[in-house]
Amino acid sequence: MPEQTARTARAAFPKGSLPMRVRDHLAEVFADEPFPEAFGVRGARGYSPGVLALVTVLQFSEDLTDRQAAEAVRDRLTWKYAVGAELTDAGFDHTVLPRFRARLADHGMERVVFDRLLEHCKEAGLVAAGGKQRTDATHVISSVRNLNRLELAGESVRAALEALAAAAPSWLAGVVDVTEFATRYGPRIDSWKMPSSQVKRDRLAQVFGQDALVLCQAAWAKDAPVWIRQIESVALLRQVLVQTCLIGSDSRGRQVTGKRDAGSDGVPPGQLRLASPYDSDARWAARGDGLFWCGYKIHLTETCTTLPTDTDTDTDTEPEWQGPPNLITDVHTTDATVPDVKATAPIQAKLAGHGVKPAGHYLDSGYPSAELITRAMKQDIRMVTPVLLDRSAQAKAADGFDKTAFTISWKTRQVRCPAGKTSSHWNPVKQHGKDAIVITFSVLTCRDCPFQLQCTTSKLGRRMLTLRPKELHENLARARAEQKTDTWKNKYALRAGVEGTINQALDLTGIRRARYRGLPKVRIQHAFSATALNIVRLDAWWTTGPLDRTRRTSRLEQLSYRLSA
Repeated sequence: MPEQTARTARAAFPKGSLPMRVRDHLAEVFADEPFPEAFGVRGARGYSPGVLALVTVLQFSEDLTDRQAAEAVRDRLTWKYAVGAELTDAGFDHTVLPRFRARLADHGMERVVFDRLLEHCKEAGLVAAGGKQRTDATHVISSVRNLNRLELAGESVRAALEALAAAAPSWLAGVVDVTEFATRYGPRIDSWKMPSSQVKRDRLAQVFGQDALVLCQAAWAKDAPVWIRQIESVALLRQVLVQTCLIGSDSRGRQVTGKRDAGSDGVPPGQLRLASPYDSDARWAARGDGLFWCGYKIHLTETCTTLPTDTDTDTDTEPEWQGPPNLITDVHTTDATVPDVKATAPIQAKLAGHGVKPAGHYLDSGYPSAELITRAMKQDIRMVTPVLLDRSAQAKAADGFDKTAFTISWKTRQVRCPAGKTSSHWNPVKQHGKDAIVITFSVLTCRDCPFQLQCTTSKLGRRMLTLRPKELHENLARARAEQKTDTWKNKYALRAGVEGTINQALDLTGIRRARYRGLPKVRIQHAFSATALNIVRLDAWWTTGPLDRTRRTSRLEQLSYRLSA
């Protein structure tokens, strides 16, 4: 630390500031030690990767652009103190930051700073294994334009042409009519500029498909250079051609392309279907009836051990906070099509790998399954989460006999119904790749039963049950029974706090909108966003308390509440 920088910063900010406190408390987190693989020692001297990591975290803590972050290093005293720069230091160009992130993405170092801060907090006793943690997810909108299927077909051709015009202009001029293609694909493909007639739009789709086919045939020809088809936009063009067009022949035997109809011809599943030629990882997904987005999904996991002391709510004193702050312990980013249940095991594995495995894991109903609940119990993790209820017709109607009305004898492999009759068949099967047991009662048994209408609506007049293996069935039944109790509901209320964390991440770092293209770089954004969120919370804990003070209710509002009551 230059002496003049330290003296000036201390004089201007005697109480310090967030960047200064980060330097004072967490300097070892932002050392150069973890970065040797991505940053060599040969050649001209470059910028310290540890300093660039610190700048990136401060950038996300204030939701700044690369230009604004570079300017802050150049003209803000507290940032100069944080990075240990001379007062006369001119800083660096903003293009250094994207190159730094690209190196991290290329070497799989997306989480290196987040993990180092987590390790520091663990050594300081701020996070530990065995506590309570909660997880929730939110959608992330990609940084590319939303395209319909016709726009996607045309824009994919345009993206490939742009890349080839830069990388192989001579080769491109030899395989297509550059003048004609420049007229058609010079400006970006936009549905506002397309013909309104459906017939003409279908014809345009055929033109896009034919042009894509010409480019792909030329790129995959035997005499074409191999590296041509290794260009990302050219490889993506081939995928888009398959998912949007059908290739056939007309009555004269000529090869023609036609628009692929989603209803009759089918389209690839959502996890494989490209949404943009500029971001091969972004996917379309839906949640409920009101949310439909193209992009990614982020899962944030945090500790939830901070509780206020009991104070008199009628006094004007601020509540006192006990214990360490709630800190982010894991950030998990996937494409938008991955369901929440697929993220549960990876999140718990990463928590265990970093030595912060929770004893109680609070999640919403999208995360659990019978297998996951059982696996977590074997790892000493109790999942506090509402499991999906029995969806049988009897359970929905609430006036028939659901599975809980039947007595299961796992030893004799028989099931006894409410009428006292036993099942006739016990068949272990595979359903959707999972073990299950199908229980069948005889038609002769069920036909004359007085409870038949309450038990089954089958045309054959007999009852069938599908069970999971014994351990999974019992754990699932226990969880369904437990979540109906008031004790469980009061305990589960703790999970709601993670909604505030999602909101804070959104307001502080803009986490719900991707800054970059591609899953590796979006993961970098989210890892640095989570690190910035932890630093903001640590700074609040160093100075005032782990959580922001809530806004005081005014006396006028209090009077209004009393009168309305």
